[in-house]
Order: sequence, then structure tokens, then C-alpha cells
Amino acid sequence: MQKLFGLIIVLAGVVGGFLWSGGVLNAFWQPGELTIIIGAWIGAMVIANPRSILKEMMRQIYGVLKKNMYTKAFQQQLLMLLYELLELVQAGGLKALDEHIEVPANSELFKKYPLILADKGLVTFISDNFRLMAMGRINAHELENILEQELGAVEEEMMLPSRSLSRTAEAMPGFGICAAVLGIIITMQSIDGDIAVIGVKVAAALVGTFLGVFLCYCLMDPMANAMEQLTKRQLAVLECVRTVLVNQVAGKPALLAVDAGRKMLPLDSKPTFAALDGWVDKLSGNK
Repeated sequence: MQKLFGLIIVLAGVVGGFLWSGGVLNAFWQPGELTIIIGAWIGAMVIANPRSILKEMMRQIYGVLKKNMYTKAFQQQLLMLLYELLELVQAGGLKALDEHIEVPANSELFKKYPLILADKGLVTFISDNFRLMAMGRINAHELENILEQELGAVEEEMMLPSRSLSRTAEAMPGFGICAAVLGIIITMQSIDGDIAVIGVKVAAALVGTFLGVFLCYCLMDPMANAMEQLTKRQLAVLECVRTVLVNQVAGKPALLAVDAGRKMLPLDSKPTFAALDGWVDKLSGNK
């Protein structure tokens, strides 16, 4: 909703100012210019990126436009799921997790936390690394190094779509100039015609320049920035899990290990320690 509101503000400012200055909306309708710019943009994206990056880019754009999933309720479910998993480990060892981490979708424990279960990537990260811990003896330092390398690789891959969109956004003014130059070529072919016709053709060519700049700075670059912020929130959640696992292997009690992970969460949705302690007390009371 916030992104839609921002788009409305942009359009109101640009189009409203244009109309206020005496402009006519019909001047923006230049199918040829649009075809050149959009075609060049799509073609450049296809040339520059493999299919996997394009699919991830679409997924991230959808993630930006839909309602924010990393709410306080999401963070609560994440922390309590990790707490319960650690409680099982401390009570029955890592083997006690087999029924939960082998097929998380069938686990009654994971089903208690539907917001987490809906995030397939996060569930896979949790189950894979608990399974790694169960496969053999590993100390906190070794686990920290392994997970740090994994998160580094994940970050690099997840940032590629936003970086690619940002670089293409930088080229949009150039695509607009390309459309404008082609428009001027068409205008020069009618140089001996009526001055009013020439003026219309020149205006159409200038619309191409405007569209390139507008798409770059008002749409694509802000979208790339929003995708980067979304990716950082996703990485913060994975960092939370990593910190919890490392502290568990280091021998910390479940509550302290989960609290260490809590500190890695985004500030706007990070619960306090008192809130975490209250959730743990409530969970213990329900058992």
C-alpha cells in the first residue's frame, strides 16, 4: 500500500505539474517512443541476466509490492520456533529433531508457526543447518565459519536482481535519448512540411527523453532500492537463525541463544527481551 501511495504522489506531482503548466495529456501518448524504450529495456535485461536472475527479480518485485511479511508476529513465531527446537535438543539431543527437520511441512511443531512454514527458503535454512549439526561433532567456531560463508553466498545471489535492475535503470535515460534521436530523424524527413506538423514531431521525440528519465528516477531506481531493502530484511532473519545455532553449539541455554538471535532482527520489528521472556513463560505455562 505504501508503494502504491508513493507512485500516486509521483504521478500527481509530475502529471499535475505538467497540466498546471498548460500541458495536454495526449502529448504523452507516443506508442512508437514507448515501444523503443520498453523494447530496449527488456532486451537489455534478457541479454544481461540468466533466466534464474530474471525469475528472482520478478519474485522480489512481487515481494516489494505485497504486504510486508516481516512483521512482529513473524519475528515472534521465528523466535519461538527456534526456542522450541533448542528445548528439544537440550532435552533429547539432536536426534530428537529428526521427525521435525526431515519433512518440516509434516511436523506438528512447524505447523504451530504458519508464517514461518510459508517461507520455504527460511524453513530449508533452519532444517538443513540443524541437520548439519546432527550429522557429527562440530564446534561453535567451525559452525560459525560455515554459516558465515553460506550467508555470504546467499547475500551475493539475492542482491544480483536489485543490482541488475539498478544498472538497467541507469541506462534508461540513454534509451530515452535513443528514442528521441530516432524521432528527430523522422522529423527531419518532414522538414519541408508545415511548421505545426514539425512541432508535433519534435514534441513526440522529446517525450522519449522524458520517459527515459522518468522511468529511471521515478520508478526503476526506487524499485531497485526497495528490493535491496527487502533482501536485507530477509538476510537479517537468516542472520538471526545463524546466531541462535552458533550460541546453541557454544553451550548457551535456549533462552540466551534465542535472545542472541533476537538482536539480529530489523529494528522496526525486533521484540524486546521482556517480550521474548513473556512468550517463553506463556509457552512453558501451556505445556
